[in-house]
Amino acid sequence: MSETAGHSSVPYGWSEGGVARILFLIGVAFSAFQIITASLSPLSSQIVRALHVGFLLLMTFGIAAAVRPRLDAQGVVLWLIGIIAFGMAFYHWAYEGDLILRAGDPTDLDLLVGAITVVMVFEAARRVIGVALPLICLTFLAYALFGQYLPGDWAHRGYAWSQVIDQLGFGTEGIYGIPTYVSSSYIFLFILFGTFLEQAGMIRLFTDFALGTVGHTHGGPAKVSVVSSGLMGTISGSGVANVVTTGQFTIPLMKRFGYSSEFAGGVEATSSMGGQIMPPVMGAVAFIMAETIGVPYVDICLAAAIPAALYFFTAFLMVHLEAGRKGLVGLPKSECPSAMGALKRDWHLLLPLAVLVYLLFSGFTPLFSGTVGLALTAILIFGGAIALRLKGTALRVAFWVALALACSAFIKVGIGIFFGIIAVLVIGCFVVQGGRETLRVAVNALAEGARHALPVGVACALVGVIIGCLTLTGAATMFANTIIDLGRDSLILSLVLTMLVCLLLGMGIPTIPNYIITSSLAAPALLELGVPLVVSHMFVFYFGIMADLTPPVALAAFAAAPIARTSGMKIGMQALRIAIAGFIVPYMAVYTPALMLQGDWTVLAVLYIVGKAIAAIILWGAASIGYLGAPLGWPTRVVAGIGAVLLVTAQPLTDELGLAVAAGVMGFAWWRRRAVLAA
Repeated sequence: MSETAGHSSVPYGWSEGGVARILFLIGVAFSAFQIITASLSPLSSQIVRALHVGFLLLMTFGIAAAVRPRLDAQGVVLWLIGIIAFGMAFYHWAYEGDLILRAGDPTDLDLLVGAITVVMVFEAARRVIGVALPLICLTFLAYALFGQYLPGDWAHRGYAWSQVIDQLGFGTEGIYGIPTYVSSSYIFLFILFGTFLEQAGMIRLFTDFALGTVGHTHGGPAKVSVVSSGLMGTISGSGVANVVTTGQFTIPLMKRFGYSSEFAGGVEATSSMGGQIMPPVMGAVAFIMAETIGVPYVDICLAAAIPAALYFFTAFLMVHLEAGRKGLVGLPKSECPSAMGALKRDWHLLLPLAVLVYLLFSGFTPLFSGTVGLALTAILIFGGAIALRLKGTALRVAFWVALALACSAFIKVGIGIFFGIIAVLVIGCFVVQGGRETLRVAVNALAEGARHALPVGVACALVGVIIGCLTLTGAATMFANTIIDLGRDSLILSLVLTMLVCLLLGMGIPTIPNYIITSSLAAPALLELGVPLVVSHMFVFYFGIMADLTPPVALAAFAAAPIARTSGMKIGMQALRIAIAGFIVPYMAVYTPALMLQGDWTVLAVLYIVGKAIAAIILWGAASIGYLGAPLGWPTRVVAGIGAVLLVTAQPLTDELGLAVAAGVMGFAWWRRRAVLAA
């Protein structure tokens, strides 16, 4: 706990003072509210969603006031807006029964509360995530209000202002729809879970493990970035957050050992974004996808497993080839920590993650699994502080065994047993030396988790505007019909159009709202064209992630730019080369669903498509980097690129040609390597 004990009690990055402390307490209260409602379910889902949005608005406008140099008149107004927004959330609680009875026939007061809430959500999103998503949502809102004046098939029958506000401000198809439901339950808990693990030292464990395993190999620093960011992605699921945390260490390390600034930034951005497709968390999109299409969460994780492995294999291969091309060595073995030593030191931090995965794959709900994982992490943090003060190994072992037996009782007693254990441990931390520092770390994690949840939560609330407008007007059906009409003549044309829509919408929009938008618009069309349900949603999800690496608006690349000290555009171009699997795999899965374990797949079919994907990735790496065991000339690189394209489709002729090209290029590279070594 030594690394985290010294953290400030106000982790928001604001100057110390009364306003910062108020925000800190609001963040703690927000997290406590989410934990209690997730564990005990004392309120209806609709009230939880409303209060969740209320907390998000209160914190957003409070932060906007706090970052001002001083609390002036504008700061006071921002605080008042936040307080009013939070107060209006209780309107849903106070009039819950009445709102249900008069659904579809709102009163003037209902319309006033709904309209103000919608406006506040728009403004909160503008402040938290920029103008891109609010502008897109405003376009859909304008269509709902004025679409009857459009020409042709895109015109709808017209809807009154009161109908639109009722749709967006109340019920479960607007800002309180499925995205907000998932944000108020699964997403918040998993963000909090990741924050607690980070506070407990998980970043240090992953970094040391990566250094110990691959740090000494050719191009080791870049491989450390791939491994550590991939591991961090299993708990955080936030690409940009991964960049600014692990990137602070890995990017300067890569530059010091010879990688260019833009390549180092591209490796970190690519690896960090991979966390969004890495089970079990997958940037929380897995939970939204499961709710949206009615498929068990475990099936989503299984479908994502092989593509995620191929994605990180690609990143690993690219840095290995670049290291070979430039003759880069790894860290001296003496400077690398022991991977086994890191595991022996911090193995206990993996227990909550292991339990989480076990529960998820055993059929328990993500809400239950996330709550248990979070509770076990807190117990480890508090229990560790007490165990350190116990004298003698035998006494410590007995303490941990007793604690484990007490925790195992939740299977019969219920999740409430964790509250009792945590309460006892908290009392113990007040007594033992250094225990209060640990309590500060835990409280900091509560506040930090609430702050990290702001962008995702606000985006989920605002994207409900799109869902509500699409449901009200039926515009999604018209868009899907356009793609279907194209697909009747050419499936590949429909896929390319869908990819471009995902990349376009993803410019400046976080992955979760991007997936929600594109899955509402494009995924139904792909399903109609014969693409399996999970594959169609994974297709739009993957290209939503690629949008964060694709210039001109590449959020992950620009997040790495200040650390790498180079242009975000240059980093984005490098990231596109490194993350080619993110572009190849979705197309391959459409033509061969066995890649995502969909359809009537067999083990042999899966092995074949995985082998073909690996061959395509190797060919692309050779074409892009110009190295495959030995330097390759442009003619060979062009041939390798053509072979990679041939392997993407699932036609027998193209497969045979692609595999023949792969064999030829690899054989030529092997011959060139022998010739170089002989010389």
